[in-house]
Amino acid sequence: MFRAERSNSTLGSTFSLLELIYHATVRSVRRSHGNALLGLLMNMFQTVLLVLSFYVMIDLLGMRRAAIRGGFLLYVMSGIFMFMTHTKATGAVFGSEGPTSQMMKHAPMTTAVSITSAALGVLYIQVLSATVVLYFYHVAVNHIEIYNLLGAFAMLLLSWFTGVAIGMVFLAIKPWAPDIVGIIQSVYSRVNMIASGKMFLANTLPHKMLVLFDWNPLFHTIDQTRGFAFINYNPHFSSWQYPLYVGLALLMVGLMGEFYTRQYASISWGARQ
Repeated sequence: MFRAERSNSTLGSTFSLLELIYHATVRSVRRSHGNALLGLLMNMFQTVLLVLSFYVMIDLLGMRRAAIRGGFLLYVMSGIFMFMTHTKATGAVFGSEGPTSQMMKHAPMTTAVSITSAALGVLYIQVLSATVVLYFYHVAVNHIEIYNLLGAFAMLLLSWFTGVAIGMVFLAIKPWAPDIVGIIQSVYSRVNMIASGKMFLANTLPHKMLVLFDWNPLFHTIDQTRGFAFINYNPHFSSWQYPLYVGLALLMVGLMGEFYTRQYASISWGARQ
């Protein structure tokens, strides 16, 4: 039988694994739409629609005065970009192919590659969408200036990382109770529409309101993003360390849970999920 040649060296194995992750990531990106360009445009349209919806909502509710002095639309976009990156990362990892998937019948493919490619595919799409939307807004609508671009981008990566970690926990539990976990994941995504705090600032919240949002890692990354994006905002009630530590803890729990679950993989799970 024909068999693909594999390198036994550490360097060769590393490059083979990276190549596999690259092709799996491309496949993950193209899964949502056959045409990669149309898939990107659809994601951009969804982002712009969400930005405009919250822009109108905040304006109608009279919450514009609570925003940071500066670019109001940038204030809205800073929350939307973090929210979408976090939510889509959670959904992509949760929906990644498990040990009973048909793709796992191909020898080089593993669940680790599937999860990694799903997470990287979301990161690629969201970073590209945010870049294009900000560029067109900067060129066509209004000149924008981000105080600390690297810091704001780091918060985008942190929002993605925490989404991946939470998605890993959901993924580990999914084979045992797919319907219940699916509902919980859906509820979590919708609760974050409010609990993420993208419509208000942590500095303006009273203590009794702050405790309702302080548990959420996304709340911290959004507030920290605005601290990096605007020169006249200094977040006092959020930190970037909290979502980092929570993300690392949840990622470890998710990896251990996924490893344990994989030991009991059954082909009947494919029909349940």
